[in-house]
Amino acid sequence: MATDQRFTGNAMNRDETPPGFPWQESPVRIFLSGDVMTGRGIDQVLPQHVDPEIYESYVKDARDYVRLAEKKNGRIPQPVSYAYIWGDALEVWRKMAPDLKIMNLETSITNHPEPWPGKPVQYRMHPANVAVFKTAGIDFCTLANNHTLDWNREGLLETLQTLRKAGINFAGAGENALEARKPFIHKTRNSRIIIFAYGSESSGIPGNWVATTTNSGVNLLPDLGEETLGMIKAQVKAIKKSGDVVVFSVHWDTNWGYEIPPNHRKFARQLIDEAEVDLIHGHSSHHPRGIEVYKDKLILYGAGDFINDYEGIGSYEEFRGDLSLMYFPEINPVTGKLISLKMVPMQMRNFRLNRASAADAKWLSSVLDRESEKFGTRVTLQEDHVLTARW
Repeated sequence: MATDQRFTGNAMNRDETPPGFPWQESPVRIFLSGDVMTGRGIDQVLPQHVDPEIYESYVKDARDYVRLAEKKNGRIPQPVSYAYIWGDALEVWRKMAPDLKIMNLETSITNHPEPWPGKPVQYRMHPANVAVFKTAGIDFCTLANNHTLDWNREGLLETLQTLRKAGINFAGAGENALEARKPFIHKTRNSRIIIFAYGSESSGIPGNWVATTTNSGVNLLPDLGEETLGMIKAQVKAIKKSGDVVVFSVHWDTNWGYEIPPNHRKFARQLIDEAEVDLIHGHSSHHPRGIEVYKDKLILYGAGDFINDYEGIGSYEEFRGDLSLMYFPEINPVTGKLISLKMVPMQMRNFRLNRASAADAKWLSSVLDRESEKFGTRVTLQEDHVLTARW
């Protein structure tokens, strides 16, 4: 058998593997995205939609977000198909053929009419529109974020029921603390991918959203201290077996800016060093942040938005929130080490994901390389406008 050329540089030595290990079939390829917000304006253009009334400071009708987008980039055909919003991403997924598609769902799926009291921004979409995720073949949603309970606990329960009925897996929220903490396990041909989903108050999650023994809610990190680390270490130890890839998906930090808090970097490294986590999937930032590969393990501090209805909103333009990345890490399940990382630049335009232009891909590559170099990782733009990581 010829040596698989993908196992070079950062992969383990072939001689270190168990006899008969299936080298040609061993890599695990995952798709990761940042925040997916299919409520408000997105919901209003889909085949079904909730009552457009919202309770924000400046916007009272979700259709205003549609008007803003159309004012900037032209008419959006309504209603759009469930495939429409994914646009060019569908072809990217077909070519990359990931073993698992993971996203952070920042939208309540409910018809419940009452938002969380005092919550300044509310995302919800009609339960029938869950078909949009089925169309994209999404396998898993993390729900430990600051929009899961936008429409109260009744809205959360309907979200959970709708996802279950649609056969879409989730973690990070539940009807009680036990369910909210439960990881998701995905079986591949040669290994398992285990996902733990947590949220942090630093991302704007209200403290009283935490799931308890008697209340539904999100799986909230108490802090980033040693006791919390020990708790996660025990969770991973209780379930991880040889050949498993453990993903720690966490909603943390602010929406804008490139600075990574030192305690986040320390905690991410501790998860790898002490808790046997193989990949940290961080999200909450509205734009991609710097990438670190620590001991050959991938750390995404902020994956950036993937789907949103911000088109036409004039703020923070310097961060180019309209640009996003489709992350495709390839991992050796024997060691949990990163083999390669490809990132496909996309742009949200007319509420649809489009392949980014050559100029936008170059800009995103330059920014990501600048921010990742601080952590010893370099980002390179390839001829096909795909970004790759070197470490």
